[in-house]
Amino acid sequence: MRRTLTKFLSNRPYIHGTSHSLPQTASPPKRYPDLRFRSSPRWEHTTPRPPPEWVQPFNDISDLVITDPKNLQPSPWAHQILNLLDNSPKMEQNLDDFCHKFLIKLPPSFVIFVLRSDHLRGQLDAASRFFNWAGKQKGYAHNLECYVYLVDVLSVSGDLRRIKDVFGELKGRGFLMNVSSANSLIRAFGNLGMVEELLWVWRRMKENGIEPSLYAYNFLMNGLVNSMFIESAEQVFEVMEGGKVGPDAVTYNTIIKGYCKSGKIQKAMLKLRDMEARNVEPDKITYLTLMQACYSDGDFDSCLGLYHEMVEKDLDIPPHAYSLVIGGLCKDGKSVEGYAVLEKMILMGNKANVAIYTALIDSYAKRGNMEEAIRLFERMEKEGFEADEVLFGVVVNGLCKNGRLEEARKYFEYCRGTNVAVNAMFYSSLIDGLGKAGKVDEAEKLFEQMVVEGCPRDSYCYNALIDALAKNGQIDEALALFKRMQDEGCDETVYTYTILLSGLFKEHRNEEALKLWDTMIDKGITPTAATFRVLSTGLCLSGKIARACRILDELAPMGVIPETAFEDMIHVLCKANRIEQACKLADGIVDRGREIPGRVRTFLINALRKAGNADLAMKLMHSKIGIGYDRMGSIKRRVKFRTLIGN
Repeated sequence: MRRTLTKFLSNRPYIHGTSHSLPQTASPPKRYPDLRFRSSPRWEHTTPRPPPEWVQPFNDISDLVITDPKNLQPSPWAHQILNLLDNSPKMEQNLDDFCHKFLIKLPPSFVIFVLRSDHLRGQLDAASRFFNWAGKQKGYAHNLECYVYLVDVLSVSGDLRRIKDVFGELKGRGFLMNVSSANSLIRAFGNLGMVEELLWVWRRMKENGIEPSLYAYNFLMNGLVNSMFIESAEQVFEVMEGGKVGPDAVTYNTIIKGYCKSGKIQKAMLKLRDMEARNVEPDKITYLTLMQACYSDGDFDSCLGLYHEMVEKDLDIPPHAYSLVIGGLCKDGKSVEGYAVLEKMILMGNKANVAIYTALIDSYAKRGNMEEAIRLFERMEKEGFEADEVLFGVVVNGLCKNGRLEEARKYFEYCRGTNVAVNAMFYSSLIDGLGKAGKVDEAEKLFEQMVVEGCPRDSYCYNALIDALAKNGQIDEALALFKRMQDEGCDETVYTYTILLSGLFKEHRNEEALKLWDTMIDKGITPTAATFRVLSTGLCLSGKIARACRILDELAPMGVIPETAFEDMIHVLCKANRIEQACKLADGIVDRGREIPGRVRTFLINALRKAGNADLAMKLMHSKIGIGYDRMGSIKRRVKFRTLIGN
């Protein structure tokens, strides 16, 4: 029996401190003798079990020095351990039982292998539990790389609390930082915007004599920009410019992204020119970042200019860049130019998308060219694109705006009969179209039908019907609907108040209009130039010009300064043949130093001409009124506009 035992022990596949691999069997071999040897009590008392040994994740660990671990053949232990990581309530117990049964322990290299495996990608709880379990093995201690790879796994989820806990434990261990670990941590913390942790790693690199690479600098920049530490990112960029490691296209793209995110688009554009001066070639990411920022800022000309630069440099233009250019041109009302870019896009082998067609169709519709809009819609369908609710809403709205209600209704009914979601935009467009066509009763029925169809009403629907009622002379019904709008908790907009103010002034209910204006101001709703135009027109026609001027003065601290306010008021008075009041207003403007006299003269001349008072317009144009002076002894006085009426 002793000879049999000696032979058994000498043939063990795993000897402590060696790297012999297991035979390819369905399960790892047993680490104890055959059961017939265990039947003897004498065996149990005299022969202790061998101590557990550290196993490696690969068959030949000597190759780890020169070979990428991903290309090595995993040992059978690796497959068995990975199968146990199921995140079940008994996962740790199953790991304990398995390791006890086969007398094995998992070293840091095995833990790293498991954390790097695809098996744990997305299984954050299982990864954390395995890491904690491994750390409790007798005689075991995590090394730096174990923590690094756990942070890498957790960074996918963005679970900052859990990552901070792991990082806090890492800091307390006092590891010596190395290049690969530092780069990995900087990448993870940079992407997550964890600036405090990022800077700690950066300081440890410096303390351990690790010279930052371009890779490390770029991820540091990325982390600072993601956390909106733009000034700090600028400082790092300046260090790179004057140091051994100069910025590349990625570095420039990162600082440009930071400037764009913080609204400093002019600085971002200057960095683009700086790239060219330093012979760093901008790429499509550079241009796309700037184009997106310019588009969001409403600077469509710059967006178009950047697109032309990409074309000149023969850069690959991504579909989103085409979308920005076409969208910007369409918002500027340049439908034809937008269509030309679409044709260029297709010619270059790129496919359009529903968003691009929607922008073009909407632009043509707003210009009143519904024939071209419908043609584009049909072309899009022929190309295999399926219209969504946004595009159908644009078509219905365009048809309604152009008075083609029957066609709009057909599209509306088609959407209701298919899977296209009929939203509030459809209803508000039809209600508005019916109201403008004088079919207020039909608009009201459709308004009530919305709730029955399960579509909640929004402010656009309320505004459309309020506008229809107010323009139809039903101001009391419009005010009642406004009260209902408030009761239902629907947001009141400045457009709502503008509609009601116009309706009240038309009915000569001026005091109610002024009370409504005060209510709007008290609620913190900022009036637009159009809102003040409605108010000033109503007040001027009712002879309350001074009141209109006082309200205009009150708007300045709110940041509302309608540039054409006085021009509009003068024009309204002249159109109503109230020339004397228009001249008094013009004199008041000059006396208060609100506008230069030359501009006031231009206002009044144009207003008189548009109102049909060509003779007075010519008289004013050839006189010294507003710009000349009468000398009264030693005093110079400007010639008043009121002399226009007196002569």
